[in-house]
Amino acid sequence: MLAVIVPANNEEALIGICLQSVEKAARWPGLKGERVLVIVVLDACTDDTAGVAVEAGAVLIWVESRNVGMARAAGAELALKLGARWLAFTDADTVVAPDWLHVQMSLESDAVCGTIGVNDWGTYGDPMRHHFDATYTDADGHQHIHGANLGVSAQAYQRAGGFEPLASSEDVALVRALEAVGARIAWSAAPRVVTSTRRTYRAPGGFGAALVRAGEVHVAGAGSSA
Repeated sequence: MLAVIVPANNEEALIGICLQSVEKAARWPGLKGERVLVIVVLDACTDDTAGVAVEAGAVLIWVESRNVGMARAAGAELALKLGARWLAFTDADTVVAPDWLHVQMSLESDAVCGTIGVNDWGTYGDPMRHHFDATYTDADGHQHIHGANLGVSAQAYQRAGGFEPLASSEDVALVRALEAVGARIAWSAAPRVVTSTRRTYRAPGGFGAALVRAGEVHVAGAGSSA
């Protein structure tokens, strides 16, 4: 069995599209019918995220941590108890490619660090898109770490000690721990996901926060010098 774990904090507006994409990935022919368990970790949700997730057929966990590291760890713990051999992680504002899980598995590594793409730059516009294209490495051998596109075998996850209870950069901490225990990590651009550029980000050190900082430092500066 494979498991996909999605942490969520008030994500009713976006998680439905995310879970639809995960369902398609779970039915990819290359998986040869292996069961895929989808776990949504509801972290201090006060909206109807749960209702959307139930309608999508996901298994739900409720936590009140307001901490993405603890939320991912809770989902991983349940997946391991239920016998998952592979843990794939994404975010509620992210859409995964139909072959996402299959590609992660086909890389035959202990862990897979994938890249992210953006289709809609929203209020950031072309200046941010140009900055992203110029500074982001969307190719094999990259060194990016995203909780929105991360996979790890159950054995490697347990050897590394799992996610730390961090409000952000929990994905980075896990990958560093995997490196410390000698895990084989694929730094690959093959597993594809598309994520959002919303300004109301959840993790203070995540992609959304990085975009806000980049907008303040680089994009605004470019606009003022034009």
